[in-house]
Amino acid sequence: MTHRHTLVLVLALVLAACGKGPDAPQKGASAAGQPLLVSIEDVHTVKSSALASGPSITGTIQPERRADLRAEVSTVVLQVLKENGDAVRRGDLLVRLDDTAIRDGLASAESASRAAAQAFEQAERQFQRMTTLRGSGMASTQQLEDAEIRRNNAQSDLEGAKTRAVLARQQLQRTAVRAPFDGIVSDRKVSAGDTAQVGKELLKVIDPASMRFEGLVSADNIGNVNAGQVVSFRVNGYPDQEFAGKVRRVNPAANATTRQVEVLVDFTGERQPRLAGLYAEGHIETASTTSLMLPASALVRDGDKASAWRVKDNKLQKVVLALGERDPRTGDFALKGGLAEGDQVIRHPNALLKDGQLVQASAPPTPTKAASTAVPAAPARN
Repeated sequence: MTHRHTLVLVLALVLAACGKGPDAPQKGASAAGQPLLVSIEDVHTVKSSALASGPSITGTIQPERRADLRAEVSTVVLQVLKENGDAVRRGDLLVRLDDTAIRDGLASAESASRAAAQAFEQAERQFQRMTTLRGSGMASTQQLEDAEIRRNNAQSDLEGAKTRAVLARQQLQRTAVRAPFDGIVSDRKVSAGDTAQVGKELLKVIDPASMRFEGLVSADNIGNVNAGQVVSFRVNGYPDQEFAGKVRRVNPAANATTRQVEVLVDFTGERQPRLAGLYAEGHIETASTTSLMLPASALVRDGDKASAWRVKDNKLQKVVLALGERDPRTGDFALKGGLAEGDQVIRHPNALLKDGQLVQASAPPTPTKAASTAVPAAPARN
């Protein structure tokens, strides 16, 4: 009897697996009639929001504080102490130039200055002596005038010698190139052994905390751009970030070649790129209107037509939409018709949705105690 019961149980399991048991679904039944389970995250509620419009702006991110350090004396580069990317503090030594000839010139100028000072002191004493003698009638007027002329010439020589010494001292100081402010070395141009002529670029220092957007706007749209307007833009290298700024200044002259106008934009908020030279593009918000908005992910495209799946009375309805402008900040579309405020649509529709399909809200999972979900053990048989 035991073997017979086992054979019957195995046969029942095989029939159930093949779908031929008594509980198998009837032919023609499908999953299409089953309700579509949706959660709160799957549904978007249509509502009004501000739609910004305005001209596009393109340009680069550049630091406001930047310095191109150039050689002010003609000499040889002895040492470059900083590399690209090195942080510097104001006054740090960056490049040291050969100061041998300049130091010798300074020593000569200082010696000439001391000699001129001594000559002036002697001429001054002689002039004072002649003044005293002339008062007592022991010197002529011509002798007094000659002493005064020698005193004045000696004074002029002293002033010239002091000027040459100061210039030589300044030349010596220029052989030590120092950082003008706190920042980062962005471009090193020379190496030890190079000849630095006057005006030769040595390196660049930028302040990464002073970045701004230097953009260009078409002259056709520049009439609506004013200082203080909000700018939203994206920067290459930061694909997942939206940056915000404010127009600081509009250039009063257009570029003679491109006929574009430069617009200077300051960053607002804490987020800003730390790299200079990155390409950026965005829009200046010159006007703002209120409109019903719909995210692009909720749209279904069929050629030039657009539609969305609305959830109403626990059923799906495919609604044809009339779209307006697209918000450059968010990518959402303005709605001119098809939906009303408060309507709910499927946020990410797919091709399997059917018109009239039932919709059922899925209940959020609730935590249950382990004791309630545990299956009691079967009683042991003797």
